[in-house]
Amino acid sequence: MENSFEALIATYIENKVGISEHFLSTNLANNLKQNLIALNQKSLLKEAGIGNSEKVSYDGAIRSDSIYWLDKKHNNAFENEFFAQIEEFILYLNQSCYAGITGYEFHYSLYESGDFYLKHLDQFKNNPSRKYSMISYLNSDWQESDGGELLIHQLDNNQKISPTQGKTVFFKSDELVHEVLVTQNTRMSITGWLKSD
Repeated sequence: MENSFEALIATYIENKVGISEHFLSTNLANNLKQNLIALNQKSLLKEAGIGNSEKVSYDGAIRSDSIYWLDKKHNNAFENEFFAQIEEFILYLNQSCYAGITGYEFHYSLYESGDFYLKHLDQFKNNPSRKYSMISYLNSDWQESDGGELLIHQLDNNQKISPTQGKTVFFKSDELVHEVLVTQNTRMSITGWLKSD
């Protein structure tokens, strides 16, 4: 476990974008994916908004994915296993980097064929509590022709990241503009933020 934590931190320090290819085990990624599929079949996912609860809007010309918030109150075994791993990572991050993280929030994210999310920052102008963004992908057998890459914009090095299963991406929420390119296949992830309230 610590190897995947260290991979995220080391690559983040090197390039402002941390990547661990196997942050999620195959078993956990598969179980989370099946949970997301079941939630979608029950029509429990909602249109994703722009902004936070204080100022939210919906614009399919900017983003077109659907989401479902994870919550310990659901008492879902696989979500709780994911939360336990995130809490271990936060402890490791705080101890090794003095990050001061005190909380987190995560949601499932589902992009159907043709969906996208235009350039944006993850930290709200009216609330700076989101410190780091984390995205864990749930897509097995993803092909380059499926599109749906995460494109992170940096002055000297735009980075295109394929959403392959088990991979987790980590970066500062107020620093890097990014977008999700148009996907040609169903694209699933858990997206969230490490917070300091």
